Amino acid sequence: MSTVVIVGGGPAGLTAAAALAPSVDVLVLEREAETGGTPRHSDHPGYGLRDLRRFLSGPEYARRLTGRARRAGAALETSATVTGWAGDRALEVTSPRGRRVVTADAVVLATGARERPRSARLIPGDRPDGVYTTGQLQNLVHGHRRPVGRRAVVIGAELVSWSAVLTLRAAGCATVLMVSSYARPEIFASVGPAVSGVPVRARSRVVAIHGRGRVTSVDVEDLRTGERRRVPCDTVVTTGDWIPDHEIARLGGVELDPATRGPRVDTALATSVPGVFAVGNVLHPVDTADVAALDGRHVAPAVLAHLRGAGVVPIGAVPAGASRAGASRAGVSHAGVELRVEAPLRWVAPQLVRPGGPAPARDRLLLASDVHRAFPRLEAVQDGRRVGVVRVPWPAAPGRVFRVPFGLVADADPTGGPVTLAYQN
Repeated sequence: MSTVVIVGGGPAGLTAAAALAPSVDVLVLEREAETGGTPRHSDHPGYGLRDLRRFLSGPEYARRLTGRARRAGAALETSATVTGWAGDRALEVTSPRGRRVVTADAVVLATGARERPRSARLIPGDRPDGVYTTGQLQNLVHGHRRPVGRRAVVIGAELVSWSAVLTLRAAGCATVLMVSSYARPEIFASVGPAVSGVPVRARSRVVAIHGRGRVTSVDVEDLRTGERRRVPCDTVVTTGDWIPDHEIARLGGVELDPATRGPRVDTALATSVPGVFAVGNVLHPVDTADVAALDGRHVAPAVLAHLRGAGVVPIGAVPAGASRAGASRAGVSHAGVELRVEAPLRWVAPQLVRPGGPAPARDRLLLASDVHRAFPRLEAVQDGRRVGVVRVPWPAAPGRVFRVPFGLVADADPTGGPVTLAYQN
């Protein structure tokens, strides 16, 4: 029987394992001591709506996904870190049991994304204790039951930022201020009632952290006026500002998208390396856990097709009869049509539409926007010709994934040049 190795035991990896295990041997490699991913440490409700049709806490959601993968027959190996590649679909694995090479017929990368810490954001000032990412905060509070302070400033105002506020509240720490560079931070329906009354300063940034042994205050700058205000606090949480955990993909020679910084994929979630697929938040920063899980379900048919020898041409391949240079000029060097975006859109995923390929997960293209649009109208243009227009009945906003129907690009010429997606004025 064929073997599939899934790198990452979060929602996307576990869901892929549950979908594949009835048909093939599946091994999930998870570097943490338990599977389940970030939801294990998010001890508040809001998980599982789209994939399980349930309203669950993070830990319960992680347990259910783990149970589903195990019952399907997948082997789950924890405390196992993939450190590199030893050949085609051959992974170097280090664990307390020693070092070894695991060879597979297909590999699914489900390594997720991480928040940038204070150092990567280049926030100057002192280096005191009491500065955390959301993941560190949730691990301390829900994993180790440790106190974190009494007065917190949260940097960010996206969905994960409000999750941090709930975690602080559970630890008895009040959020005295949220700081966002965006013009209009949002309160999401899933957490809004629980965090009402938390003050938010938009179009602002933290420019310094003060304190010797422990945080004592931060300086907040208004981006419009340059005015600065000192805010007393003993805890700072840096939230959002995600980057895909793409190191394993990069080491394996997988082509990365310069905008998302995750692997470039087609609508079947195949990467540029034959037999290597990528799912969930390693592809783009960052979507909810249940949507990442649906990627895991979506990739299963493509993986099985590859194992049957019916897989699509790898992303880096050149179509038969075409030179690489000529195909590149035509925008078909990836055996399909490349998708691009025009500012203020930031990125699109997936980045490639192949002739005869499947629709993307949930029949949606994913985009990121740097501006708010209430009910945006978008157009798709290829070789100077408009191939689609759509108005969507939901908002686009910075800090959250924005979805548009795949039908927007359905009429693109499969032999034509790249398709550019843009807001229509």
